[in-house]
Amino acid sequence: MSGSSLFKMRFVHLDLKGAPPKVSYFSEVFPLFRALGADGLLIEYEDMFPYEGHLRLLRAPHAYSRSDVKEILRLAAQNELEVIPLVQTFGHMEFVLKHEALAHLREVALFPNTLNPHEAESLALVAAMVGQVMELHAGARWLHIGCDEVCHLGEGEASRRWLQQAQNSTATLCLSHMRAVASLTRARHPATTPLVWDDMLRDIPEDQLSASGLPQLVEPVLWDYGADLDVRGKVLLVEKFQKCGFPRLWAASAFKGATGPHQTLPPIEHHVRNHVQWLQVAAGGPADVLQGIVLTGWQRYDHFSVLCELLPVGIPSLAACLQSLLRGGFAEEARARVENLLGIPSLEMTGFSSEGAGSFPGSDILALVTQVGLHLRGSVDEMLQRDRYVTGWFSPYHRRRKLIHPVMVQHIQPQVLSLLARWSALVRELEAALHRVFHEDAVDEWLEENVQPSLGRLQALLQDLSEAAGPQAPLASPSSDASQDP
Repeated sequence: MSGSSLFKMRFVHLDLKGAPPKVSYFSEVFPLFRALGADGLLIEYEDMFPYEGHLRLLRAPHAYSRSDVKEILRLAAQNELEVIPLVQTFGHMEFVLKHEALAHLREVALFPNTLNPHEAESLALVAAMVGQVMELHAGARWLHIGCDEVCHLGEGEASRRWLQQAQNSTATLCLSHMRAVASLTRARHPATTPLVWDDMLRDIPEDQLSASGLPQLVEPVLWDYGADLDVRGKVLLVEKFQKCGFPRLWAASAFKGATGPHQTLPPIEHHVRNHVQWLQVAAGGPADVLQGIVLTGWQRYDHFSVLCELLPVGIPSLAACLQSLLRGGFAEEARARVENLLGIPSLEMTGFSSEGAGSFPGSDILALVTQVGLHLRGSVDEMLQRDRYVTGWFSPYHRRRKLIHPVMVQHIQPQVLSLLARWSALVRELEAALHRVFHEDAVDEWLEENVQPSLGRLQALLQDLSEAAGPQAPLASPSSDASQDP
């Protein structure tokens, strides 16, 4: 389904290091991905891969089984979605290096994000990880080996000693490890081409890149998730990489997970603009060099960060972005196609609409998350900070001292109970919807981050109210006018 797009391949990124969906959900959304214009999937398993043997400790509690992975691949093939697995092999190794048994392989002892490239055991570890992943992805044309944001490279003790030698630099060190991993991958899997994120290569001089041998081993993936990316600068970067000898490049945009680590709802207009500008890069650069684009959908900024937008919540954004790539922009034809496929009466681009969330898989989650994201905190703030009875007669001063006029209990308590009951009912509905798609730990995490703080404020107010009132009159509806002092 390439249409007339400047990008002949469009891969949807599944970031499984947070809120990984159950396999049953993939059976529902893969046909939709294909209908929207996707050609494949970039699957970043992280700790959800069923590692075996000495790597078993890398597994998350709800990691997929081997049969789960095979089923995901079967569903992808059934929907004509080619799969590229992603294995981090240098930076973003938190899920590996957080374990005490592997902490000695950190570049900097304190930080678990970057692998020490000087240790032979590091390369053996990476080889074992790649080997197990490739065993279940035999025949994959590409393997993404990560290598982005290799923070603190050169700061470890071994690196500092190495850098004291003439001609050595952090760029040389970076290229050396990338080359070692790529060479190993190609030697063991000759039909598979490694992909790498481009950020660690951007500032390396052309002659050094050319002489490194890396252009003959990998295909860089140029990533930029901004709504105002520098089109001309990206075209120049494409030309630079081409001059260095990289025969093929990829682009990477974002449909969610790129506008804030705690984002709940994706700003669709931002993401569509990002894709339109990538189309401009493809049109302005050398022909047929950018062979594909990965639409990233980050679920966490890193292994230790909070969850950002859940996959079902990001589907309208994904749909708009895929259709923009297919049709050269998001005009009426693209909008109509998205609204038709998702069952959305009117797609909201510039804000967030709580009406008409659609009929696509997970649309109930979108509708309920939108209610929470737009209204929960505000309604609680309204009660605690702007309600005249709460602010006038049960302020923080009163709450600390458990002081309240008895008549005010009858004004405040029913309102708080009513608000808490309304939100509790919605949250129970949301929790049930989330459990249909996600495992319990992801559901608990999302609710604890996004719901419990607000509900907890209401519950704390009720508790303080009860303690301040003591064994006083039973709950009753307000009957007197408290417009003046009681």
